[in-house]
Amino acid sequence: MTRAAGQGGSSSLPRSVDVARLAGVSQKTVSRVLNDEPYVSAEVRQRVLGAAEELGYRLNNAARALASGRTRSIGVVTLGTALYGPASLLMGIERAARDTGYTLRVANTIEGDPAGIAGAVQSLLEQGVDGIVISEPIDEGEVPVRVEVPVLVVGAPAPFASPRVVACGVGADLLARAATEHLLDLGHATVHHLAGPQRWYAARDRLVGWRAALAARGRPEPAVVEGDWSASSGYAAGRELARDGAVTAVFAANDDMAIGLMRALAEAGRRVPQDVSVVGFDDVPVAAYVTPPLTTVRQPFDAVAREGLDRLVQAIENPQAQPLPASDPPIELVVRSSTAPAPLRTTPQPERRAPSPAA
Repeated sequence: MTRAAGQGGSSSLPRSVDVARLAGVSQKTVSRVLNDEPYVSAEVRQRVLGAAEELGYRLNNAARALASGRTRSIGVVTLGTALYGPASLLMGIERAARDTGYTLRVANTIEGDPAGIAGAVQSLLEQGVDGIVISEPIDEGEVPVRVEVPVLVVGAPAPFASPRVVACGVGADLLARAATEHLLDLGHATVHHLAGPQRWYAARDRLVGWRAALAARGRPEPAVVEGDWSASSGYAAGRELARDGAVTAVFAANDDMAIGLMRALAEAGRRVPQDVSVVGFDDVPVAAYVTPPLTTVRQPFDAVAREGLDRLVQAIENPQAQPLPASDPPIELVVRSSTAPAPLRTTPQPERRAPSPAA
């Protein structure tokens, strides 16, 4: 059975006046409820929402934008990549946006194209977004664009001028420090680092956390080996590190490189974790199913996205208010079978001399 909307069984789309009539309130009250304004009782609010749902009424966003001067949309500038970290953060932002009442408009960029960031920002501004999220993980230098709406930057400095900038981060340095400390707590004399490409802010943060952990314990800092986030670069680094018998622990800047590293160590006859312990970063879905299962740190993408969007929405709707306080993201170390106590070093025994023949 098809439900008719409006008066007289008309098939036209329902209007706010129809919602008001069914709920027994004024059109102004309907507007207040659907725009989530204060000074409406819980009972009336529920009655209006129930009537709107029954009629299949949807608020006209274009009309609301004209009335308020806002489109209730947020633009996101992000690197177009399938890499786990940026893709997962974008998904977290999309999930968090559902609870804010704002829609998202995403503009992808390409690595190595600084002009692409400026073009993406300009495109979003032309669409009338109320705020912008910069989830751009690579240092492309200063972007020549002026932004007049509030901006949220995630895990990086703002690449352009804006009168209102709020920030949030995944705490990659703290997570990297926790990963390194886990290996030191297992008795390893030091920890080698397989870093990500240093044009990426995340790779720099993980390097900082690794260095801080070693410095705090007074441990030597080995030379850094740099990869490109791929398993193949981890494999190449693993072949290099496997030749050094002093290597007993490695912290890799992401799980893909850690998995490639473990493959190279196994081929070289260096057992994981008996000879070399390995920790990754991200907790990708496959990390629990490689051999051995990979110890790693899990990034709090959803928590970071939720807090960041809350701060951005406050900056949009209450521009004179003090920014909401930022909190340190949770640190979650996922310990599996790729880490173990440092291997025992056999101490050379003094040479035994044969007894002198009796005189």
